[in-house]
Amino acid sequence: MRPEAGVALIGGHEIAGYASVFGLRDKGGDTVLPGAYAGSLKRLAARGEKVRMLWQHDPGQPIGIWDQVVEDGHGLYVRGWLLEDVARAREARALLEAGAVEGLSIGYRTLRAEKTPEGGRKLIELDLWEVSLVTFPMQAEARISQKSDLVRALAAMSAQIRDARGAVARL
Repeated sequence: MRPEAGVALIGGHEIAGYASVFGLRDKGGDTVLPGAYAGSLKRLAARGEKVRMLWQHDPGQPIGIWDQVVEDGHGLYVRGWLLEDVARAREARALLEAGAVEGLSIGYRTLRAEKTPEGGRKLIELDLWEVSLVTFPMQAEARISQKSDLVRALAAMSAQIRDARGAVARL
């Protein structure tokens, strides 16, 4: 599903991936349990609100629109679009194409959690606010797994150019 008419996309630049994977401990020691997002997603839908797409968790830097945010058996899956008219989104696209940024990270408030013997927490219920594109995700598996065909083609061309420059430099 594409965004509403009038929303400018970066060359149809769609991104998707898992912003959170269930049952895996993050760098802070927290583990999100299945069902943790269900209540929040339901409340957002009832209010007609959406999860925001931000750059590096900065509320002053929205860069796109998540048009799909769903909890499935694996985790929290997101799919969305970068906005062409937003300068930071154009920069994010360039970083995605180069492979410099590919992480996803969630912004939330903990509603219910249990401490674990290892010192972390089991996150049972979360109030989800936003999903950001980030350089260093707290959960290593939270990554963009799908980019539009254009982005994959540009990334391949960029890699070929880097390889050619390296070959010339070695001559």
